[in-house]
Amino acid sequence: MAILQIRNMVSRRCQLVVQAEFQVLGIRHGHISLGEVEVDKELPTDQRDRLNSALKRWGLELMDDKKAQLIENIKIAIIEMVARSSEKPKLKNSKYLCERLGQTYPRLANTFSEVTGDTIENFIITSRIEQVKELIISDELSLTEISYLLKYSSVAHLSTQFKRVTGLTPTFFKGQNRSKAH
Repeated sequence: MAILQIRNMVSRRCQLVVQAEFQVLGIRHGHISLGEVEVDKELPTDQRDRLNSALKRWGLELMDDKKAQLIENIKIAIIEMVARSSEKPKLKNSKYLCERLGQTYPRLANTFSEVTGDTIENFIITSRIEQVKELIISDELSLTEISYLLKYSSVAHLSTQFKRVTGLTPTFFKGQNRSKAH
């Protein structure tokens, strides 16, 4: 069995796209998870190239580089950590990533910064704000409830981070999205 690493495969929708492309190309596969697909054996070069071309049309790409794979695994771990933040007690981000990826935090942080030009902490903040935006758009929770759900220390802290990342206040963002819906 072999594992194919796929860049930018960070949502359930991406998994469905990948599954469909594998079916169209007639490639047998096992489990599909964020960033990875199990295959019975290494793909021949021509089949791998066709798959990569099909994936690129969707903004996805097969990865061979070990550093790129590590970065993608860090991003997926962070996205999952943020998405599940309401389910578990708060664990230090560095501890979670070390346990999840089996690497030391300095190695993870240095590799991430070297390859992306950004810090893991900034990516976590951006990912949290993306989650906030989705919750604001769904219009099911108040800002206070969102703040509590995502384990912000206060609504003010959430609002400050939101404005720093998006340039908008959460209230203005919510108003903009309401006006687009009408």
